[in-house]
Amino acid sequence: MLKKVLVVDDSALIHQMYRLVLSRYACEIADAMNGQEALDELARQDDIQLILLDINMPVMNGVQFLEKATALGIQRRLPIIVISTEGKEDDTIRALKLGAKGYLKKPFSPPDLYTLIEQIIPGAVPAQTSKA
Repeated sequence: MLKKVLVVDDSALIHQMYRLVLSRYACEIADAMNGQEALDELARQDDIQLILLDINMPVMNGVQFLEKATALGIQRRLPIIVISTEGKEDDTIRALKLGAKGYLKKPFSPPDLYTLIEQIIPGAVPAQTSKA
C-alpha cells in the first residue's frame, strides 16, 4: 500500500494535478517547491515512501537534489521518479545514474505513472472502491 508521496515541483498547479492523479492510491501527499524544501521534508517526515521529482526548479534543482540524496543515501531507501519537461537525454541518464528508479517526460499519461509506481513499489495498489 502506498501511504505517502513527496512531490517536489515548483508549480502549485502540478501539485494539484498530482493530488488528483494519486487519489487512485488514497495516499497522503507532502509538498516541496524545490530540492532544499524536499530535504527539509525528508528530515521532518520518516514515513515518505516515494519521491516524484522535477528537474528544473529554483534554489536546488532536481539534479542537485539527486546529488545530495546520493551523498546522504536517500535514494537507497526511497525510490525517486523524475518527472520533468526536461527531455534532454543527458539529464535522463544523469538522473538514473544518480539513483532515480524511473523517468517520465511531462506531459505524461496517468497510466504510465501508475505502471511505473506499481513496478517500483510492488505493494502500491489502487484504493478499494465501494461497489453499489
